[in-house]
Formats: sequence, structure tokens, C-alpha cells
Amino acid sequence: MKRRGIILALVTALAVTGLASPASAATGQITGYGGKCVDVAGANSANGTQIQLWTCNGTTAQSWTTQSDSTIRVLGKCLDVAGASSADGAKVQIYDCNGTAAQQWTAASDGTLRALGKCLDATNVSSADGTPLQIWSCGTGANQKWTLPSGGGTPSPGKLPGAPYLYMGWGSPPNPGTVMDATGVKSFTMAFILSGGGCTPRWDGSRALTGGSDQQAINTIKSKGGSVQISFGGWSGNKLGPNCATPEAYAGAVQQVINALGPAVVDFDIENTDEYENYTVQDRILNGLKIVKANNPSVKVVVTFGTSTSGPVGAGIRLINRSKELGVPIDNYTIMPFDFGGGSNMYQSTVNAAEGLKNALKSAFGWSDATAYAHMGISGMNGLSDQSEVTSVATWTQIRDYANSHGLTRLAFWSVNRDRPCSGGLSETCSGVSQNAWDFTRLTAGF
Repeated sequence: MKRRGIILALVTALAVTGLASPASAATGQITGYGGKCVDVAGANSANGTQIQLWTCNGTTAQSWTTQSDSTIRVLGKCLDVAGASSADGAKVQIYDCNGTAAQQWTAASDGTLRALGKCLDATNVSSADGTPLQIWSCGTGANQKWTLPSGGGTPSPGKLPGAPYLYMGWGSPPNPGTVMDATGVKSFTMAFILSGGGCTPRWDGSRALTGGSDQQAINTIKSKGGSVQISFGGWSGNKLGPNCATPEAYAGAVQQVINALGPAVVDFDIENTDEYENYTVQDRILNGLKIVKANNPSVKVVVTFGTSTSGPVGAGIRLINRSKELGVPIDNYTIMPFDFGGGSNMYQSTVNAAEGLKNALKSAFGWSDATAYAHMGISGMNGLSDQSEVTSVATWTQIRDYANSHGLTRLAFWSVNRDRPCSGGLSETCSGVSQNAWDFTRLTAGF
């Protein structure tokens, strides 16, 4: 979120219960360990061809279709366990579709893909190109976690609870427990993780991950049955993207935060010339997110970025298309429809921007309207924006209702700190518009 001047403001495990057969005719990549794609070796359609991991490349050897008969198909053949063997280490291959149990696959809620009572497995816990796939006794390893084509085994990333941003660094941060009691909100997006020097993650670049006000707020939220999203980046400050030298290092910094604080969602607020418009850094972050998702399949991955009134442009379109090219399993693409010269009708400008995002996602991924909406979010700015755009309580109600009615899966705003009445212009402690305390949060809780 944008933090100019006073620093104002500005995600899959499979969403099924138990086991479920892949749904009908969803086509796309199957991604797994290390962000690599399930691939037919040499794009060879002969019976018995080994299935392997390979860098995602968009070829037909990586274009899988999940079917209602529980088969998963590619190149006119079926994903098959050689000899219908249930032994650990049995080869996974393609073969003529024959209706046997060796070709019956079920997607489990823990992200595994199962046949003959065993799990699809990347051999030797390797993500190297050419790693053969096998079946193995099911465990908890990331080398057994898979994301199926959207609309198939992973029908959507799942709706996230409304989660306004809470910033403990300034702006008279409220006690989140008090806000939860007053509004019914169940989740907050905690901001921001920056570089504390090099590739070391710190709250605002200075506060330790644990032991301070940020962890205390998170503990309060969780103690009341809530969840947290943790946001990395933002408009200003010394960020991890430019300071972590490699995708692996970036993913390692994110992992430190996940291990320390246990978020349900990690949000990557990619902005400004140092991350958003620096394509080397943008690629570094995206490749890092592949590793993050592979190692934490149950944690949702969100990217948040700016927009024009007609939808993403320039670096935003590039980010979407590049995430497709790299095979990054992003759960939600969230736009920030403010500070874009939106004029007097912020509701219509927000809708126009969201529809532009939908069209960009459809163009990049070939998704339907419904699937695109299910990967979308809106993160607004309550009250006055940095550019004096006005999002009133009534306007935010309209935006929330649009998001609900169209099946969007994330809603946030900057910020809870500002969700209080005041007059006299832009402030870090209040909205600058007529409202009662916590009106925007109360509405967001209804998402």
C-alpha cells in the first residue's frame, strides 16, 4: 500500500474436504515441488513414457486435463501407475486410457494427489529438471504437494476473510481485539515486512519479528479465533526484493516470517521503481514465490499492485503475464484502486479497474470470468486518498457488494488505523470523511 509523506497507504492447498475426484475438463499445468511442472519426458506420447518434473514452459507436454472419471490426461493418454503396482517407488507414466485403478486419481485437502492408496511423489525430494515422478507412501513433504489446473482439483483459491491492513508502526494503532469485538472482523493484514539490513526480514525494517507489538497483536487476533495475512513491501522503505540476491534467498527470508508467525496468507505488495518497475527484481520475487508456495502449500500467496482506472497497465500486465510464464502458483491478484486520479465516482472507477484485471487474467491464463474473479481481490483506501479521492462508507458498501456478488476472494483496505472519524484532510489516524469508528472494518467483516 502506498505510504507517501505520512506513509499513508497505500495468495494452494486444494479446497476440498477429504478426497475429491478432479472435476471435468479443466486444462492447464500441474505444479509441484520447487514450482516445477509435471511434464511428459521428451513430449513423447508413447505408452510407458516417464512423467517427470521440468521447468514450466507452456508446451503440450505440460497441458493436463482433469476429467470427471478421475483420470488426468495429456497428449491423448492417461496418467498411469506402471503395472498397477502400489509398491513404493512404482513408476508414474502415461498410457492408453483403460479405466483401471492405476489411472484413478483423487485430490486430497492436504495438496496430495493419490492413486492406489499412495501419493504422487517427486523422487528423492528433488526439484531438478528431469526428476522422475513415482508413487510413495503419503507423508507431509512438499515433494508430494500438487496444484492442479484451476477449475479442476483446485477449483479456486478459496475466499479469504475480509482483512483490513493494521500497521503497528504509527497512527495510534488500535488493539485488534477491541476492533474484533466491535465489528466481527476475523482477520487483519499486518504491515509491513521490510529489510532489516540485507536479506533479513524485520517489521518496518527495524522491529524484530517476535517479541514486540506486532507479535502481540497477532497473538491477540489468533487467541480470538482470527487469522492474519502478513504483507511484504509497500510503497516506501528498504525492501527485501532488491536486497535478497536470489529467488532462493528471498524465499528464505519469507520462510523466516512464516516459521515465526504462522500466517494464513502472505501478501506481496509489489510497488514503486525498486520492485514493481524493476523487472529483474520483479522476476526475483516471482521465482521466490514459487519456492514459498512449494514449501508451504497451505499458505495462500497474494500479490498486490497498483492499477489504472481501466485495470492494470505496464508493469502490472507484465507481472500477470510473467507469473503465467514462470508457472508461479499465485492464489490471488489484488489491485489497489486508489491514487489513480479516479475522479468523483470511486465506485465506478474501482469496478472498471477490477473488470480490467479480470480481462488481463483471462488473457494470460485462458480462464473463464468465474475463474478469473476467483483469483481477484480489491484493496482500497478508506476515506480520503493521497490524491484526495473520496471513498465514503456508502461507496465502500457498494465496492464490498460488488466483490461479493462477482465472487472475488480478497477484500482489504488501508487501514484500520484510519477507520475513525475526523475532519481536516489526510491523516494517519482517521479517514477524513464522515463515519463512526470502525465502519469500514465492520463492512469488510461482511465480505
